[in-house]
Amino acid sequence: MLDFFTIFSKGGIVLWCFQGAGVTESFTGPVNALIRSVILQERSGNSSFTHEALSLKYKLDNEFELIFVVGFQKILTLTYVDKFIDDVQLHFRDRYKNELEQKGALRLLNQSFEFEDDFKMLLRKAEDSSKARSPAPMRTFKESEKSQKTVKSMIETKGGDKDKEQGGKKNKNTKKEGENEQIPTPEAFSRFALLNPPFPSVKHACWLVSDFLILAFCHCAYSKSPKPQKPREKQKRVWDKGGGSAKDLDYSVNGHGSPNGEQNQEAPVDLVCTYQASLLIELTMLNKSSKKGGSFGGMFGMLKGLVGSKSLTREDMESVLDKMRDHLIAKNVAADIATQLCDSVAKKLEGKVMGTFTTVASTVKQALQDSLVQILQPKRRVDILRDVMEAQNQRRPFVITFCGVNGVGKSTNLAKISFWLMENGFTVLIAACDTFRAGAVEQLRTHQRHLNSLHPPEKHGGRPIVQLYEKGYGKDAAGIAMEAIAYARNQVFDVVLVDTAGRMQDNAPLMTALAKLIAVNMPDLVLFVGEALVGNEAVDQLVKFNQALADHSMSDKPRLIDGIVLTKFDTIDDKVGAAISMTYITGQPIVFVGTGQTYNDLRSLNARAVVNALMKA
Repeated sequence: MLDFFTIFSKGGIVLWCFQGAGVTESFTGPVNALIRSVILQERSGNSSFTHEALSLKYKLDNEFELIFVVGFQKILTLTYVDKFIDDVQLHFRDRYKNELEQKGALRLLNQSFEFEDDFKMLLRKAEDSSKARSPAPMRTFKESEKSQKTVKSMIETKGGDKDKEQGGKKNKNTKKEGENEQIPTPEAFSRFALLNPPFPSVKHACWLVSDFLILAFCHCAYSKSPKPQKPREKQKRVWDKGGGSAKDLDYSVNGHGSPNGEQNQEAPVDLVCTYQASLLIELTMLNKSSKKGGSFGGMFGMLKGLVGSKSLTREDMESVLDKMRDHLIAKNVAADIATQLCDSVAKKLEGKVMGTFTTVASTVKQALQDSLVQILQPKRRVDILRDVMEAQNQRRPFVITFCGVNGVGKSTNLAKISFWLMENGFTVLIAACDTFRAGAVEQLRTHQRHLNSLHPPEKHGGRPIVQLYEKGYGKDAAGIAMEAIAYARNQVFDVVLVDTAGRMQDNAPLMTALAKLIAVNMPDLVLFVGEALVGNEAVDQLVKFNQALADHSMSDKPRLIDGIVLTKFDTIDDKVGAAISMTYITGQPIVFVGTGQTYNDLRSLNARAVVNALMKA
């Protein structure tokens, strides 16, 4: 049933693996895809992953830095996989810990880890338990209650409903022999209540607990104090010199005083019970005030937040994660992305042993900060200048296509990238494929004139370093791009920058035209231009752009978005959450960041600086 099961460390060392009978394909590809797409990109909030025809379940052991992965065909419904992987983790980690202490790390890695017998035993148990939980067979008609009805019971009689009601009341009020409720006494609580659950009802259990507590309090109080004596009869005070009324000046001796004015040291049972009950109420109120963060709550909350050599649980991190989630949303991170990030951090830290006097808040914050840096850092090499030089060696132009919604600044940032390429000594051909917006071609022509004035043609043999290829409005954008690429190849241009029309992600005809342009011309780089001002909208834009490119592609492996250009980055102060949302949803890097209105205002993204701004209170 299982295709494979593998256990490896987070450092990449395979400790043990199992491959099912009849499985010939290696599991290296699916596991590597899991590592690249989930583990390295901090997407471990969900414990499942799909790769082609396989469904993978994984579990992290943060105490020993281990990863458990099981793979099976996704058309199968295996209900026991989750419990099975938990059982394997518990058994393996115990064996791993013992052998690690006995042999040491180096000797353990050099020897094969024997786990075959335990694994087969656990797998057999899991499969047997899933068979045992098969649905119960349906009852036959003879076994049902309907078959027990007779014709007499179906005949309605006059006053039958009243008789039934009266009979029901009688049945409720009357009890058969042996049905009297036997409520255990408080004295038998420790012998009966704890050893013979469940209780007859919730009411009885509550009564037993409360009565036992009072009895215990009273017992503790009277075990240390003298036994109470019977109260003496009231005696009149005798006045030596007369004067005053003995009736008016009489004192009571009911536990408060004596005729001689001495304090009575004996307290009755009622007062002791009242004192113990009030003490219990005060402790309860103190506990509630500490949870609300009162005067005691600050101190106790601080001590509670200090974790000393214990494993973190989800409950320990829940309050901190909620605050972190709200903080990320306030910094413009999409709500769904913030939730997934916090879930991933919780799974990354759950079970991890903390050091003494290390707060949960600081630990969670540091883990979240590391995850954000990991997300923003490129997962692959992004070096456009080197790629352009490689295309030069192949005697072809390097093609970059720009896409995005309306008004985000595609044409402006295309001109900035043109200036950056010119400064590095490359010639650029701009393809005006925005044939819908009025003034789009004129805008590009203006940028071309300004760029050529910065680099006069006289310095480059009389040839303009930037040229514009345009065919007017209302033409097919894919055809114009194809002609521009052919022209650049003939005229030996180094780079072709394709400007496309802005389109909303819900506009199906324009999204189809964009997918056609990319599928026909196969550019080297597809850049999505987005604003740094958007929050949840960034997720919707990128998801639908990628989905449209995949749906309308003519290839088995469709070209999706390769990178992101983030514009208007200078207008958002520290609310830089859009960078996290866009990178997380696509898994692609932010190649450029627009920071102003001039050609020089183009920067590469500094992941550390962005995360520091994001985590700033």
